[in-house]
Amino acid sequence: MQIMLLNVDSKEVRYALLVNGKLRDLVLERKRARQLAGNIYRGRVTNILHNIQSAFINIDDGENGFIHISDILENTQKFEQMFEMDFKLDYDISSIDTKEKSNVDIAQLLKLNQTVLVQVIKEPIGTKGARLTSNISLAGRYLVLLPNSPHVGVSRKIEDRKIRMQLKRIIRSLNIPNNTGIICRTASKNATEEALIEEAKELLELWEGVMTKFQKVNKPTCLYEESDLVKRTIVQAVDKKVSRLLVNDYATFQLCKRLYKKYMEEHPLRIEYYRDKTPMFERFNVEREIERCTQRKIWLPSGGYLFFDHTEAMHTIDVNSGRSTTSNTSNVEETLVHLNLEAAEEIARQLTLRNIGGLIICDFIDMRYKKNQRRVLDRLKQCMKEDSAKCTILGMSEFGLVEMTRQRQRESLMQTLFTECLYCKGAGLIKTHESTSLEIERALKKVIGCQQQYALRLVTHPYLDEHLSVTDKNFLELLAEELNARIEFSSDSNLHLNDFQFISTTNGKQIEL
Repeated sequence: MQIMLLNVDSKEVRYALLVNGKLRDLVLERKRARQLAGNIYRGRVTNILHNIQSAFINIDDGENGFIHISDILENTQKFEQMFEMDFKLDYDISSIDTKEKSNVDIAQLLKLNQTVLVQVIKEPIGTKGARLTSNISLAGRYLVLLPNSPHVGVSRKIEDRKIRMQLKRIIRSLNIPNNTGIICRTASKNATEEALIEEAKELLELWEGVMTKFQKVNKPTCLYEESDLVKRTIVQAVDKKVSRLLVNDYATFQLCKRLYKKYMEEHPLRIEYYRDKTPMFERFNVEREIERCTQRKIWLPSGGYLFFDHTEAMHTIDVNSGRSTTSNTSNVEETLVHLNLEAAEEIARQLTLRNIGGLIICDFIDMRYKKNQRRVLDRLKQCMKEDSAKCTILGMSEFGLVEMTRQRQRESLMQTLFTECLYCKGAGLIKTHESTSLEIERALKKVIGCQQQYALRLVTHPYLDEHLSVTDKNFLELLAEELNARIEFSSDSNLHLNDFQFISTTNGKQIEL
């Protein structure tokens, strides 16, 4: 059975997918860090890097993105042909042979302060700005519209030949402009012909709206924004045939019910308002799993463990036998295979939950036989198919190493929750003030709701107390009042930056959390 959870706090929305009670997917969306991937912008070139044939583009209020020459030439030509846009280029773009574009200097294509139309394909991560493309795409539930590319196709994940041929027939019959392409997404295999035609019309209207805005505005600005986490959750719940969706915020609960009306005939989904005093993520052991996902060592059921490490170049995952309790002592090879198969499943799950992207090296326990190596590799590939991020997995080397890449979609869980530690000068991590503030908010609800404590004093480190004074003390006081409680604040320099305590002002004793 599949259950989705939406946990809404003052500054964060958290999504979790549980399959048979086990956490399979996790997304944290902070309100201060809006999603950029998929957004379309009218941008302005601010800097050109001749040595790497790239440019920085201001996309909105001084926020810069990065684009490479390989994604400029052909698409600019199509934009000029389709929409008769004047990009103020100093050359005739049709005179350049695209086969020789590697010899073209980026200075021929882009000039400082030039206006461009771009889309974000990678979120900004750390000090790296957003990655941009001029190959615009508008994604719907079933279809992807390619306004400046004539490609027509069907997702490779749809393997049924009959369904593929039927979808190709439908999209070829659609009345779309020349040099405009359409791709059928995996979810389209369950869609009716009428639904596909209707969505194609909606995407074309959406694109016309983007072009209208582009021509009206005269500064870097966002022309189109992707759906937020709540909307994406409803669509995923219907596509994945989820049985229940629990929401802990009443306003969001009402919004989910309104959004679901569009899909009621497709799948029966129970949307419920979570009313229990015990925090929802704690009730379903999600908080424990989040904490587990921040640890370097992950124990496996059989007694082995995984060890996660991160360097500047890659992530590494080491599989160890640890205190394995497998009873098959007569066949050591099969015992090691069992451990590796178990590790392959957990690696796939942890990569999704931690949202690890880039180059990943998995060091499995050595096995003697090639057939066993293939078994482990096949299990890893099978488990990674459930991941929404694009993954490429190479073969297993003689040393039991598997090289793989996973698409970076957003910041990893560690990057979201933690910041550089002041105590260890970057050798380790501590949670941000915002993360601790969110924990305080959840703990306050628990202390009042579950432990019936109504007179409280919150004790924090002076730095955290200063942060709360600027951002959250008024909010916490109002929250306590709504729950018929009263809260005071004090600081203690002996506390760790991430630690906090609740003291009962009635008896002066510390309240156990």
